[in-house]
Amino acid sequence: MRKFLLWAFFLVPLSVCAQSEPVEGGESRGKVFEKLFDAADGVVGFVSGEKWSFIPAVTYSPETSLGLGVRAIRVFRHQSDTSGIVRPSTLPITFLYTLNRQIILTGELNYWLNENRDFLNARIELTDYPFKFYGIGNDLPAAQEEFYATRYFYMHLNYEREVLPRLYVGPRYEFRADDIYEKEQEGILDRGLVPGSAGQRLSGLGLKVNWDSRNNIFQPTRGSFHQFSYMTFQPFLGSNFTFDQFDVDFRKYVGFKNQNVLALQSWWSFTTGGPPFQHVSLIGGSDLMRGYFEGRYRDNLAMVQQAEYRFKVYRNLGMVAFGSAGQVADRFSTYSFSRMRYGAGVGFRYRLNSEGLNIRLDLAYGDQRAFYFGLNEVI
Repeated sequence: MRKFLLWAFFLVPLSVCAQSEPVEGGESRGKVFEKLFDAADGVVGFVSGEKWSFIPAVTYSPETSLGLGVRAIRVFRHQSDTSGIVRPSTLPITFLYTLNRQIILTGELNYWLNENRDFLNARIELTDYPFKFYGIGNDLPAAQEEFYATRYFYMHLNYEREVLPRLYVGPRYEFRADDIYEKEQEGILDRGLVPGSAGQRLSGLGLKVNWDSRNNIFQPTRGSFHQFSYMTFQPFLGSNFTFDQFDVDFRKYVGFKNQNVLALQSWWSFTTGGPPFQHVSLIGGSDLMRGYFEGRYRDNLAMVQQAEYRFKVYRNLGMVAFGSAGQVADRFSTYSFSRMRYGAGVGFRYRLNSEGLNIRLDLAYGDQRAFYFGLNEVI
């Protein structure tokens, strides 16, 4: 999610003081700093039980404005695991209300079992979401933005099986139903100039193929994660739009002796057929091109290249520096370096548990300045 104000005011002073010199009076700033971190760990311990961690969600972003809510997350291992080999599973649940009148309820299960040979992922979203739409294309003026509001239900179910060492393959199902109940008069959506302006019902089947050699799913310091995803939405599955979508995601992690990590990502999305405007390939938001409004640019094709350098500051506190470049296009021949959009920024990380799950707070610059708060890393 987005800007976590309370943690921002807490983490920034800590990072500045981390290497302070001794002060007069016999007590060093280092000792004071230790006490501050002990207090921070105590707060984390207070909100984190043996099974669940509860995090107050005070958020801000270009997409949501100020938001208030709560996030609960459980990190666990399959009950049959006694060796510690099985990867940790997660069950996050989030409720959020924003000043943009958005109501968001999500739940997701990431479940590893059978000594990491099987993986199950399921997600449900119930949302009332006023939002912005800029049109289709890579060169859209900010003045073209228009507001709309949609209520939607979304769910997906994905199962993967390890067919070869580190290679996972499995089916995926997606469903989404939108009711667009508010539009700007005489806008692009009100005039029905793009598919999906009257709402949508999508139902699709697909396939996921993953190559996963990461040494840790939360905080990888070496290895790779490469994913290919294909989805087809057809009338015989219950969809009222017919289209296909391909996503390719390449990630590489390089660790250094000082425990710093360089994370690299190359992401590509291809949409063919007649998709609704909300389901074409797009860039922006907290995961793809921080510093750009989510869906600021969208078209049949999209690509994003991202890099992130992570380093430890003190105890459970870390920082990152990141950069990204991307664009959308209607066809491959339209891609060019001159049409690239660029973003960069810095962020703070605070580790919540021994598994490596952390809170992240990012300040990004793209075509706007934006703050993001979330759990775990982006890449």
